[in-house]
Amino acid sequence: MTDLLDETPVPRASRRQKRKAPRVLGVVVVLVIVVALTVTAAYGVGRLRSHFQSAPDYSGSGSGRAVVQVKPGESAYRLATRLADMGIVKSAAAFRKAANGNSKASSLQPGFYQLHVHMSAASALALLLDPNARLLGHVTIPEGSTENQTLALIAKNTEVPLADLKQAAGNPAALGLPAYAGGHLEGFLFPATYDIQPGTGAVEVLTMMVQRFEESAAANGLVQRSKALGLTPYQVVTVASLIERESRLQEEYPKVSRVVYNRLAKHMTLGIDAAILYGLGRTSGVLHASELAKDTPYNTRLHAGLPPTPIASPGDAALEGALNPAPGDWLYYVLADKDGHQLFTSSYQEFLRQVAKSKAEGIF
Repeated sequence: MTDLLDETPVPRASRRQKRKAPRVLGVVVVLVIVVALTVTAAYGVGRLRSHFQSAPDYSGSGSGRAVVQVKPGESAYRLATRLADMGIVKSAAAFRKAANGNSKASSLQPGFYQLHVHMSAASALALLLDPNARLLGHVTIPEGSTENQTLALIAKNTEVPLADLKQAAGNPAALGLPAYAGGHLEGFLFPATYDIQPGTGAVEVLTMMVQRFEESAAANGLVQRSKALGLTPYQVVTVASLIERESRLQEEYPKVSRVVYNRLAKHMTLGIDAAILYGLGRTSGVLHASELAKDTPYNTRLHAGLPPTPIASPGDAALEGALNPAPGDWLYYVLADKDGHQLFTSSYQEFLRQVAKSKAEGIF
């Protein structure tokens, strides 16, 4: 008969044995994970190889004409589907395979390209990487461009003939100008970058630019804020065009704007050389005494008030500068260094001293 109080203790596992068991289990788990990952990777690589190897493809350089747009930031991988849908390549997989094997595929540039239908994927990619296959249609109009400069830039960078553009500009009523423009196109061809699809007509191009101006005007509250200044929207656009041409630094636009308004309030002539140049059909160069004395509607040394029209296309910053002039009593400004900073002053004598100093230092 066993004595219930005489219990023989069960032998315990040693500490070493207890520690060893979890370690062994951990190694087993890690091995299982590694094997699983290896199998998965091999399966994925196999599927990728199978995908590329079985990618249907055309042969040769194709035929006919197909225009495709590479959108800003679009990768070759994303473009592949559209190329297949357009019938340019036989399958998206074929184009991706070609791109995968070409280190330059990551350098696709936005724009329109002339390709063919039923091309081999390699041939399609080669054309998309060829600058000569890029159709003209990506044009940037800098701030402060005149109407004539704008038309010339469009003609140079698109398929739209200059003659067509001039004819369209000659009929501004068809371009959707705001009523306050009074039928004047200068100042309303908004400076921006445009992608103009091949086949787009001159009227459509200029209308698009006027619409872009309208968008900017609405965003800046041009109509409402002009009233607060006691000016018409057209006058504000004119002021914006003056400061766009007169100042190199956007942070000084509000100061130039204030000088213009201060001089207008005192019935002083503006004396803005950029306007005088515009009246002479120029945008740069030295003004000689005979030119300064020439009587044109844009000679702001001879005629008080604003010039009859804007002298260029102002951008957002210039429009904002015209609508929000800086506080100050300045009546003069003059270029003070080669970085574009100007001296603003209400003293004519200080203005003359800076003129002499700037000339001596070769600033202008």
